[in-house]
Amino acid sequence: MLLHFLPSSRFGQTHPVALLNEFFVLAPMLKVPDHQVAGHTACHGKLGPLIDDSGRFYKPLQDDERGSKELAFYSSFSSNTRIPDHIHRFFPVFYGTQLLEASDGSGLRPHLVLQDLVSDHLNPSIIDIKIGSRTWYPQASEDYVQRCMKKDRETTSLLLGFRISGLRIYGNSESGFWKPEKKHVQEFTLEDVKLVLRKFVSSNSPIDSNSFPDCCFAPSVYGGSAGILAQLLELKAWFEDQTIYHFSSCSVLMLYEKESVMKGKSSGAEIKLIDFAHVVEGRGVIDHNFLGGLCSFIKFVSEILTGPDEHSTEACSQDSEEMHFN
Repeated sequence: MLLHFLPSSRFGQTHPVALLNEFFVLAPMLKVPDHQVAGHTACHGKLGPLIDDSGRFYKPLQDDERGSKELAFYSSFSSNTRIPDHIHRFFPVFYGTQLLEASDGSGLRPHLVLQDLVSDHLNPSIIDIKIGSRTWYPQASEDYVQRCMKKDRETTSLLLGFRISGLRIYGNSESGFWKPEKKHVQEFTLEDVKLVLRKFVSSNSPIDSNSFPDCCFAPSVYGGSAGILAQLLELKAWFEDQTIYHFSSCSVLMLYEKESVMKGKSSGAEIKLIDFAHVVEGRGVIDHNFLGGLCSFIKFVSEILTGPDEHSTEACSQDSEEMHFN
């Protein structure tokens, strides 16, 4: 009965059926993640991911080839000895699959069981960046290709090699999060992208459109030996050599804990790759589409670190002093 959900892996030798739990029980205390910034959500009776309190993220397998491709990728990647150990940290931990009651009430459905990337964070600021100037994959139908090409042209994907798919940036305990609506995010221009990447690491409120982002936290979040830029460069070095996979329509999730920085502690800044429903075999060819978009995104982050505005430094110093007293 379940086999139509669980096709054989095209990448590895592990059969996905073997990854199913031997007994099927409903996971306790499942809930809708409030940190999700893009993709299908489980709100209002729709099919979407769920989380529990143990740090696991349950993503429903889609009925079509997207579900089988994503499961095949995780099965292959988690056991592929050609993947360097240090690269695994950029991907969610894969725990297998589990049969759970779907969030849309349609009954039992296989779910990918993954690491909940924000379970250790209290109020993380998050940006989902879809990488690549082309988000369709070679084997896609003509209709799908046309729809992707239209969206790539209408967003910044074609122009920049990446686009922001969703975000939520923490302001403070009073203002909460700034989370623009999906339609507004899809209309982001080049200047909007620059502004959002600055707001992401600024102490002044992201909701206030009258104040220019001070980029106070850029050195702590984007910079440093363990910051976002260093992680992106490490990932870039791998993509300059790897020819195992092509990551079509994949996203880089960027997050950190603003409150932690405000208290003088580590930002916990990290990047993770997510969304692998359109991954295909590399067949010995470098993934230039993903690599090009990644290099473009790196350039934007680098410019924030190396070219701060003159009036930001003074404002940052003043705001930092105020934060320590609040």
